[in-house]
Amino acid sequence: MTAPLRFGIWALVHGSRAALQDPDEPYDASWERNRDLILSAERLGFDSTLIAQHTVNPHHHALDQLEAWTSAAAIAALTSRIEIIAAIKPFLYHPVVLAKMAQQIEHISRGRFAINLVNAWNRAEAENAGIHFAEHDARYAYGTEWIAIVSALLRGESVTVQGEHFRIDGYELRPRDPYRARPQIYVGGESTPARDLVAGHGDTWFINGQPLADVQGLVADVRARRRGEGLAPVRFGLSAFVIARETAREAQEHCEHLAALAAKDQALKAQRRAQVDPKSVMHQTFAKTASVGSNGGTAAGLVGSYDEVAQRIAAFHEAGIELFMLQFQPFEREMERFARELFPRLQRWRASR
Repeated sequence: MTAPLRFGIWALVHGSRAALQDPDEPYDASWERNRDLILSAERLGFDSTLIAQHTVNPHHHALDQLEAWTSAAAIAALTSRIEIIAAIKPFLYHPVVLAKMAQQIEHISRGRFAINLVNAWNRAEAENAGIHFAEHDARYAYGTEWIAIVSALLRGESVTVQGEHFRIDGYELRPRDPYRARPQIYVGGESTPARDLVAGHGDTWFINGQPLADVQGLVADVRARRRGEGLAPVRFGLSAFVIARETAREAQEHCEHLAALAAKDQALKAQRRAQVDPKSVMHQTFAKTASVGSNGGTAAGLVGSYDEVAQRIAAFHEAGIELFMLQFQPFEREMERFARELFPRLQRWRASR
């Protein structure tokens, strides 16, 4: 198999991914913590980091929240190898402004920057700021027009658009990208409009954590959709929360420990659910399976002995997943464990193919 096998980490933009009240991982969404986390990930050999975008904490407005794009620019200047993916909700930025920001971070990073397009599920985040939160399919129509403009500008093209949402006349950005045609575009979301969007405009589709059989079906569906002109075949990423130990029993015990801690956050989770667009397919998927962690968490099944987790990662890779965007808790300790125990096992597996 020639497809790359890559591993990334979720930045802790709004604190711990599994439970917010964990004595082994006190709440910390600070710039300093995220800076050190990503620098450690790069040192350990991780390939990528995803910095999710929220203007206010989605759990509760009184909790800290890291800002994605200023942090991405700073991380770009501090790192030398790791890919930096910043999420973006199109209604927060005009495409011309966002494209210029993305272009600048691409230059700072020397060709290591990427956009993760997400069309948003948190109604309160927009409406409480006086920003119109359109109906689900309308958000995707807006996002499709938006990303087409951003992509063209990042390619150095002169853009003229008389669309439903934007009027742009002969706009182009300089200097052009000296490292590649444009930064990579990741797309999140699992609805039909999201699948059409990634097929038409994206490079990689981020799938939320879920069982292998479901992921195989999603990959097949998007591969069968009509691709945008000039684009290479779609690549696939998967979000997953990892709990790996010497034995499956030890892993399951830690999973149960985190689930018990997460139960203390039920009031916050209920508030968050009340803000979710009911048409969000992502959250409909989450509701089907109890899991630890965000974005599907442990539903991908990466809980078990070191060998079991390595085998399951290999199975997902054979199904088409190239980038695993991982979560842990306590994050730093478990991230180091993954690098120490799983990287060598997966390298041996790759060498045997």
